[in-house]
Amino acid sequence: MSTRVAFVLPSFAGGGAERVMLQLLGGLDRARFQPSLIVLSGDGPLADLVPGDVPLTDLARPRLRHALPALVGAIRRARPRAVISSLGYVNLALIAGRRLLPFGTRIIVREANMPSLSLPAGPRPGLTRWLYRRYYPRADAVICTSHRMMGEMSGDIGVAHTRLHLLPNPVDAPALRAEIGTLPAGEGNAVCFIAAGRLTRQKGFDRLIEAFANLPGECRLTILGEGPERVALEAMCGRFGLGDRIHMPGFEGNPWPHYAAADAFLLPSRWEGMPNAALEALACGTPVIATPQSGAIAEIASAAPAGAVTMAAWGDGFATAMINIRAGKEKRPRPSLLPPGHEPAAVARRFENILRQLC
Repeated sequence: MSTRVAFVLPSFAGGGAERVMLQLLGGLDRARFQPSLIVLSGDGPLADLVPGDVPLTDLARPRLRHALPALVGAIRRARPRAVISSLGYVNLALIAGRRLLPFGTRIIVREANMPSLSLPAGPRPGLTRWLYRRYYPRADAVICTSHRMMGEMSGDIGVAHTRLHLLPNPVDAPALRAEIGTLPAGEGNAVCFIAAGRLTRQKGFDRLIEAFANLPGECRLTILGEGPERVALEAMCGRFGLGDRIHMPGFEGNPWPHYAAADAFLLPSRWEGMPNAALEALACGTPVIATPQSGAIAEIASAAPAGAVTMAAWGDGFATAMINIRAGKEKRPRPSLLPPGHEPAAVARRFENILRQLC
């Protein structure tokens, strides 16, 4: 008999955490596992990625404090052997409320951001850090995206080594490269940059726009994504006179052609875990310029081909790295720069091994 496991997501927002969770869910061996999915709100562009054989429960309550009773009820009805979540505030709620769940339910949490960077940036950093240290050690398993994250979880947060598991983000390089198609013609000698993510303070697009004003006039930037800071970011573009150099087309379900056509992918984030968009850009053959605060992308830099990832401190270092990029003339996608270990099938098997240990 297959083991029932329930995945919990806040929504189908177009972020990396949501995309990774849906890929993990989709990759499970149905002969061994029977996945279901519970979302606080069914809104978001990634809803189409839910496999057709997965039961979906939409609580239609976007705020966790309103959704919590319904979430507990949905889990009790599903009676899974394990519940899997990825975003911090939902993770904390599930661990803290485990006594309300069926006896013996395993709680598996995946951390999406580097705690040392994300917790101080939150609205109540002291309280959130206390909650992490109190509840995360009680999870049956904490999935980390990098060795650095595992170190922080075992050190500052206090999670036992036996409960920590390293799981790379799955990236289906052949599939996304098949969606690239023919690269569009470049704009003469223009250097084309690409950035992608939710339009929030975390991603650092505000400071990227400000820095872009000081780059040579032939540079162009496309920012893919939607979020609450769109109006403010567009106002910044207008204030700096960058309306004809910075393009913000919104969320793109197929960003791979944009990645492949760019000369570099920019990651100006203030904090991250393992930025999925940067991994996908590397799979498209596009080099990445990232801040040291962009999670554990430095671990990818050490495993990727030389020059694939440039780590640059925000400010003059990041600006210099951008200025050093030259316009490409490629008509075909460049070879993948993604190091091995992110193949979806391999990640799925590692994930199944974690589940089997607990279930």
